[in-house]
Amino acid sequence: MLVDSHCHLDRVDLRRYDGDFHGLMQATAEAGVTRMLCVSIDLEHYPAMRRLVDPFDQVDVSVGVHPNQEHGEEPTVERLVSLAADPRNVAIGETGLDYFHRNLDPALQRERFRVHIAAARACGKPLIIHTRDAREDTIAILREEGADAVGGVLHCFTENWEMAKAGMDLGFYVSFSGIVTFKNAEELRDVARRVPLDRLLVETDSPYLAPMPHRGKPNEPKMVAHVASRIAELRGMDPAEIASVTRENYFRLFAIA
Repeated sequence: MLVDSHCHLDRVDLRRYDGDFHGLMQATAEAGVTRMLCVSIDLEHYPAMRRLVDPFDQVDVSVGVHPNQEHGEEPTVERLVSLAADPRNVAIGETGLDYFHRNLDPALQRERFRVHIAAARACGKPLIIHTRDAREDTIAILREEGADAVGGVLHCFTENWEMAKAGMDLGFYVSFSGIVTFKNAEELRDVARRVPLDRLLVETDSPYLAPMPHRGKPNEPKMVAHVASRIAELRGMDPAEIASVTRENYFRLFAIA
């Protein structure tokens, strides 16, 4: 039983299901994916996303504003905490820093990141961290703002072992996406071999970053099986073991009974 620890279900391409979201969910269940976390990237679309997944108890949600989000409502601690009071909400994010795209001024990104950490501490829920080309600032802000009090996950991890270790030292988990299957991702595969099993998660980040052999095509939660299988291969384990371990880690991190 697989868990997709990070996806954007409201953005998945439904054309192969004739536009039917229920069809997507049925295909996901048939593929053995029994739990998903649908992650927020802005506040404007959050209500519609929440309504979309409401009939499906196997879907958890988060609330946050992505570091690349240029327009729309700017998050406040009070607003995030209010939305996180929803029983289906298990995390704050995704949040963090992205100096690769630089859609948003880095100073504003850093301030927004601090707001999310404060909200997570206020409501006692873990953080979902997006970080790209911002290793030092990401870890520094997590330390400065006391993010170790709530922990969380470094999602869609693409950085080096040193950053993975720094995040884990703060109580964070490390989640791997389809990127770990890409031909040019050998350094990342080395990190996937080294992360302790009790800190490991898998995800799709769908509809983005479809794993091999589907790279370049629309991604969806059922493809998390390819990620789990590649990590199992790297570690000399059975894919079912990776599925079991990452499921346990997901339920522990997000305090799901």
